[in-house]
Amino acid sequence: MALTVASAFNQFDENIKPGQLTWNKVYERRDAVVKALQSAFPSTSTITYESTKIIGSLGRHTASRPVSDIDLLTHMYVDPDLWNRSYRDNSTDFLYRVRRSLNNASTVRKIGARGQAVRLFYVDGLEVDVAAVVKYDSGSYGIPDGSGNWLTTDPVKHENHLNEINNRVDGDIKKIIRFVKQWNAAHSSYFGSFHLESLVARTFEWSLGTDSRDALEYFFRHGKGNLSVHDPAGYGGDLSNGMSWTTRFSAQKAMERAWERAVAANRAEIGGDYKEALRLWRIVLGEKFPT
Repeated sequence: MALTVASAFNQFDENIKPGQLTWNKVYERRDAVVKALQSAFPSTSTITYESTKIIGSLGRHTASRPVSDIDLLTHMYVDPDLWNRSYRDNSTDFLYRVRRSLNNASTVRKIGARGQAVRLFYVDGLEVDVAAVVKYDSGSYGIPDGSGNWLTTDPVKHENHLNEINNRVDGDIKKIIRFVKQWNAAHSSYFGSFHLESLVARTFEWSLGTDSRDALEYFFRHGKGNLSVHDPAGYGGDLSNGMSWTTRFSAQKAMERAWERAVAANRAEIGGDYKEALRLWRIVLGEKFPT
């Protein structure tokens, strides 16, 4: 049981951060995928394995429990003649070649190709998405778009962008992102994970502070009227474009309600009514928030 609102937030962060057992499993599965890829795409092949990096929420250390998937950015080098002949205009064949090769080299029983990545299914539900990419001369990456073409992306820029902000401000922006993700999960998940991360990063790009309660109130107040934010790598455009009008409206209303409760919770804490403050924050952040 939390004795103060501040200690409740510290306990909450410990509750929702992936634990060491999860990280051990993440590293174990990454290493198994790397071993299979090295076997399937040796240096003598027309497609060779180059490197693998954990990306997504886990890679940026913004993941919160439960963790259901591991995203791996896997750089493959394609022989130029093979690229021009087979894959430059057909990313689907490239993706399916990676899947076939992993099927032959991996001990995982079920492997599928889902749009942009090869997915390895595990019985415990912690799946691995292998985003097999080619690297362009510009330093960005080409990833299959699910319909045979290529999308340009750069998850490394996403990670560096967030780290730069986190190092610049005086608080921990990644902790705030984990809190906001819990709010999103508790209130219909209107936002995609990366969209939400980018909104938080934009809100606190230059200043954050060490009071998580004030930060959340500020985020909801400023976010409810502006859901548009652009891909920090410069390739994905407005990350809110995938929201329907109905989803956008519902997301704004959910943010407005969260802001109203955050204001009331902070007022209750200032007035010494810690029980009421905790009650309100639990409504905002979900059932994992301490009583």
